[in-house]
Amino acid sequence: MPLHDSPPAGAMSAKPISVLIVDDDSAIREMVRFALQKAGMQIQGAEGAREALSAISEQQPDIILMDWMLPGISGLELTRRLRREPLTADIPVIMLTARMTEDDKVAGLEAGCDDYVLKPFSPRELSARINAVLRRASPADEMGRIEAGALLLDTLARKASAGGVDIHLGPTEYRLLEFFVCNQGRAYSRAQILDHVWGTNVYLEERTVDVHIRRLRLALQATGISHYVQTVRGHGYRFLAEA
Repeated sequence: MPLHDSPPAGAMSAKPISVLIVDDDSAIREMVRFALQKAGMQIQGAEGAREALSAISEQQPDIILMDWMLPGISGLELTRRLRREPLTADIPVIMLTARMTEDDKVAGLEAGCDDYVLKPFSPRELSARINAVLRRASPADEMGRIEAGALLLDTLARKASAGGVDIHLGPTEYRLLEFFVCNQGRAYSRAQILDHVWGTNVYLEERTVDVHIRRLRLALQATGISHYVQTVRGHGYRFLAEA
């Protein structure tokens, strides 16, 4: 079955949570799609590992719902593979399973699962588990705000300020800043930044990153925090609010 995107029900001011459901049972995929779409989430579906990896390469989801018993590569092995790759290592994974022995729990935790949902499950429980895992994984508070030094990022309104002064950012500069703030202290190459901020299905020259870094620093300069965006010589850039 081909992948499909489902727009969230109703207009929303914030970016909807994107969920990838990986399950070879089409009835379960449709049930999850219907329930989570009603909760305002954006859904993709994949039958197995190959379709899942293809979907992730096109657009990284906020969270993955992974069936344990997938044909070919199991959900457990696919989770291990995702954890080994830098671009997918931090995507939360909830394992969907009908089995839950102590050994299963240990195996899942060692593979990198963030939570479990036992089949059969209710849509309300699944939605609650997703929100709980994302709250644990996100640096933002319950109002969608992230503080980094003098910087305050409002991820729901997609606005930034420092010392009470608004920082005027273009859409790309905002995405770049949000990516940095959510991954503070880690150095990224230009190619990695392109993949995370622009997506792996967009082909741009690496100097595009330099252009937008200059624009971002210029916008931050007005509030005296342009030094938060640091150049890592011979590699790329990192964000460090403590600098």
